[in-house]
Amino acid sequence: MVYRNLSWKSFVAVSRESMETTVVILFVVASASIFSWILTENRVPEQFAHMISMTTDNKIAVLLLINLILFVVGCFMETVAAITILVPVLLPLAVGVGVDPVQFGVIMVLNLMIGLLTPPVGMVLYVLAKVSNVTFEQSARATMPFLVPLLIVLMLVTFVPQFSMWLPTALYR
Repeated sequence: MVYRNLSWKSFVAVSRESMETTVVILFVVASASIFSWILTENRVPEQFAHMISMTTDNKIAVLLLINLILFVVGCFMETVAAITILVPVLLPLAVGVGVDPVQFGVIMVLNLMIGLLTPPVGMVLYVLAKVSNVTFEQSARATMPFLVPLLIVLMLVTFVPQFSMWLPTALYR
């Protein structure tokens, strides 16, 4: 419109396509929000944290279980809802085994981001599929090779604290 190379007809078409994409994404977000409400009402995160704390005190085992929980939750739940629900439950557990809160934050965000790229919900995959005009399955297949380096980085961040803590340590000496 500003450059006068968008006609009224193409403006309507672009607006319609934008609305369709937004509706698909918001439907996924709404479904994830309902799922997170159900989990919260049934106190599932607290039960997971209690189960982990009763199972082991080993730092590596606790971190692996937290990563597994965050990955599964990230596959089904919207990220902001997952952070809001899980941080108060999992942070004391992580700090209890000696994990720095900043490191835990990096672990959580990276893990949930990987979940966004993973089916069955994988909200980013829906956006990728819509924008690139391919099916959800094609989008999921195309992103799978990128999960390997992401999981390697997640393991480095999880088990080598210096990997995620060098910058905060350097800045706040």
